[in-house]
Parts: sequence; structure tokens; C-alpha cells
Amino acid sequence: MSLDLLKIKGGNPLKGNLKASGAKNAITKMLVASLISDKKSTLRNVPNIGDVEITVNLCKEIGMEVKWDKEEKVIEVITPEIKSSYIPQRFSGANRIPILLIGALLGRTTHDIIVPTVGGDMLGKRPVDFHVNALKLLGANVEYREMKREGAYFASAHHGLHGSVINLPYPSVGATENAMLGAVRAKGTTVIRNAAMEPEIIDIILFMQKMGVHITIDSDRTIRIEETTEFFEADHTVISDRNEIASYALAAISTKGDVFIEGARHDHMISFLNQLQGIGGRFEVKDNGIRFFYEKLIGNLHIETNVHPGFMTDWQQPFCVLLTQAKGTSVIHETVYENRFGYTQILNEMGADIELFKHCLGNKECRFELMNHHHSAIVKGPTPLHAKNISIPDLRAGFAYVMAALLAPDTSTISNVHYLDRGYDSLESKLTSLGADISRVSLKSKKAALAK
Repeated sequence: MSLDLLKIKGGNPLKGNLKASGAKNAITKMLVASLISDKKSTLRNVPNIGDVEITVNLCKEIGMEVKWDKEEKVIEVITPEIKSSYIPQRFSGANRIPILLIGALLGRTTHDIIVPTVGGDMLGKRPVDFHVNALKLLGANVEYREMKREGAYFASAHHGLHGSVINLPYPSVGATENAMLGAVRAKGTTVIRNAAMEPEIIDIILFMQKMGVHITIDSDRTIRIEETTEFFEADHTVISDRNEIASYALAAISTKGDVFIEGARHDHMISFLNQLQGIGGRFEVKDNGIRFFYEKLIGNLHIETNVHPGFMTDWQQPFCVLLTQAKGTSVIHETVYENRFGYTQILNEMGADIELFKHCLGNKECRFELMNHHHSAIVKGPTPLHAKNISIPDLRAGFAYVMAALLAPDTSTISNVHYLDRGYDSLESKLTSLGADISRVSLKSKKAALAK
């Protein structure tokens, strides 16, 4: 875990060119998906981020052999045999990957698969319920057991897996992925209805098809998978990370800058670009990427997060910072996660005017209505932001704070940088190349210097 700090002196418009990194939410899942086969997989456009490092180390525990060229951003993996089906406790809560190992391993081992998780619901009660119910429909036995210092999910399929019709109550990304992985070696046909259809899911499906999986997609959020018994070597280039693209696009416009992002795909960003136009943000779509630039910010926007093709929940935190710089009153209604506005307290302390509400401030069907969660926000602007010492609570809030620091004229210090390292490849070097005044300070180096 990084103990580094970021020091950011704001006030500079971001200008220049960037190349988008590979998608965190695709590559990590592809590494797990490769476990269903004993053949080699080559993955390209792999970002050098913490979540990939964690996933690689996790899969090595299972028996994966890895060659990772970080300079070329290429990783070769093969898992000839499953050496262990117990996930060490140190990986519990590290990210949401461990629970996916159940689906990936059920068809490759007759041993119990054990996935520890601190407190039982670190991965979120609702999403885990969706995972468990889907895997049970495939014939797996999955149960949660309390232990002395931790809880764990125990899963097995001693009598094999069988195809089934899985109706997801909500198009959960993780539950869709776990169901797909488990269905690959299940006898017969599996139909997953109300499945997630994010670009990352489609990219994983394309990778699995290259591996030899018989998988099709219907237009009504339905995925069909036939039992697969023969696998092949696969070579796949990971799509660009639309969260990273949105982050730098919003940072560019909020600082009144002009940034071209190579690899940004128009078809993956439609709902984002619509909201950007709604606030006066400008963009220019080119063959190899998208240019984002400031012209004016007009405010009075209404955003409701949703599953794809709706507005991503991971976009709302940095977009909220942009709204603080727009004239007027804007509304954000979060319908995907119940507790995603905690970061606004720090923004208010920096000078923002954001008020939270437990009511649904929107028209979309919302699972959190009358559940007493602060899941709507009203943002008034423009408000000047001032520097602050900030501790990051999670990845997406972390970039929102970086954006806020880029807007504040004095120097902000940001700790818990390891959250940013999990999802943003070369964050400070990319921002520096765009003209940001940002530097990383290693606490280890400071302690070593004091010890001399």
C-alpha cells in the first residue's frame, strides 16, 4: 500500500494530449475469466494500476503463471492446473474480484472454493445475494459461514454444474460476470436475463469467445452460453477506460483547458457526452479519440445515474466538481449505489455549495426510495474552491478531490493515494504533461531522511 502524498497547486488550465489506458473493470475480470481454461491468454493495453497487481497476485495463488511486460503493457497468463481453491484472507476487501473466483473455479475443481471476507458483507449484501442466487441456479452449493476472525463464502459443485435460466433482479455487473463464468462448463444451455451490458461486459464476452466459449447476446439484455469443453489460446486488446477518459475530460473543462484523449470511443461515452453538452462543455469527436475543451458552463443540469447505457455512477463524483463551477442549480440523483455522496462533505469544506437529500430528485425508478439514504444532491454554482489537506476514502472520490485541488489557487495535500493508484495509470505524470502543478511525496523517503 502506497503511503505517498500528492501536493497539488491549482489554477493552471489543463492542455495537451493523453492516451487512454486500458479499462480497469475489463482487464481485472479477464484475468479471472482466463482461469476457466488451461490455455494461454495474451492481453494487451494492460494498465499499470494497483487493481491489476492485486488481481495478478490473487490469480497466482490459484495456480496462474504470469509474464507481465509493463513497458509494453502486455500480459501473458496460463493456468495449467488449479493448485489451490482457497483465497487467502489478505485479499478479502482488497477489491471486488475475489467473489468472481467462485464462478471461474466451479467448473475446474471438485474442491471447496473458499473466499474469505471480513464481516461477511464487505462486498455489499445486495450484489453478493445476486451472485449467490445465480450460482445456485447452476447447481452450485454456496453458503456464508461465520468464522473466528472473519467470514467466508464456501462454494462447491461436487455433482457438476447444469445450465439454467437466471433472471437477475437487477442488471448487476458482478453478478452477470459470475453467472457467465460459472455457465461456461455447465452442461446444456444457460440463459442470463436482465444481464448487465456495459462495454466492459461486452469486451469480456469477446475475450471469452476468443477462448472458445459459445456465447451470444440478444437485444433484450439476454446472454446465452452453451457448455464449452474445448478451449483455445486467445489474444485480446483491452478497451479504453471510460472512467479515466471522463475524469480527464471533466478536469480539462473545469480548469478551462483543452485536452485530446486518444482512444476515447464515442459509442462508449454517449450518455456522458449528452450531459456534458447540457452544461455547455464542448467536445470534438475524431477518428482516434475525442477532444474536450472549455467554452462556457451554463449549469442547471439534471443527472440521474443508471446502468449502461445510462449515466455511469462512477462519473458522478468528478461531474459534481464540474457542477460547482457552473452558474445555476443542478441536481444529481444516484440510483445505482445507496451511499455515494460522502465525498461532498470535503467539497463543501473547500467552498462548494452541495446539499444532500434522502428523497428521489428524479423520474427514474429508484431502489432507494423511502430507504433513508442520502442519494440525491443539489449543487449550486459557481463557487470558488480553496486548498485543503484531504484524505481519500475511495477511488472515484479521490479523483474528485484531485479535480477540486486543481481548481484551488493554493496548494492542497492529498493522502491515501493508494486508492488513486488502484485505478489511474501514471496519474501525476499524465497531469504534469497537461500543465498541472502536481508532485508526489514519498513518506518513506521522508522518514528515511529523518533517520539519517
